[in-house]
Amino acid sequence: MLVAIGSNLASTYGDPATSIDCAINRLSECSFDIHRVSSLYETPAFPKGAGPNFLNGAVSVQFPGSADEALTVLLEIEAEFGRDRSKRWGPRTLDLDLIADAQKILPNRKTFLRWMELTPELQSIKAPKELILPHPRLHERAFVLVPLAEISPDWCHPILNKTAVELRDNLPPEALAEVVRVSGPGM
Repeated sequence: MLVAIGSNLASTYGDPATSIDCAINRLSECSFDIHRVSSLYETPAFPKGAGPNFLNGAVSVQFPGSADEALTVLLEIEAEFGRDRSKRWGPRTLDLDLIADAQKILPNRKTFLRWMELTPELQSIKAPKELILPHPRLHERAFVLVPLAEISPDWCHPILNKTAVELRDNLPPEALAEVVRVSGPGM
């Protein structure tokens, strides 16, 4: 499983970087077997102007249960960190998004395609009531693809048939330039 992680507000655990570090430790305590952790990247809030800059990263994990069970645990961890879900795409103490579970398409191809093809206007007001995998917007978001390509470069999108690196490299250069590595190996 691949999890995107982000924060742009302090939590009870500390500033965004500390919160992300603590959340990764919390994943381990909740039966997630951590395989790889990306560097942290500073990125503008999404959508632009929606709050302070984010720290974003990605984690490759294994979980003994289903994707729905993993999502339930991720939401519980977010709540422990004070995540407020009252505003779509608002500032966050912690954001844990299950973005892929190997090559699984959930709940089915037709539903996935409906969410992937949603207009930007509808994206801002509609949220699915069920888990959609892979994440229907991941191929558009540099703040997801840059850390994802770091930890799982060969992961292949089961609908688009492109690897994480290919998806990242298909993004506009200006989108990639907004993703700035702030911590990680060699820094």
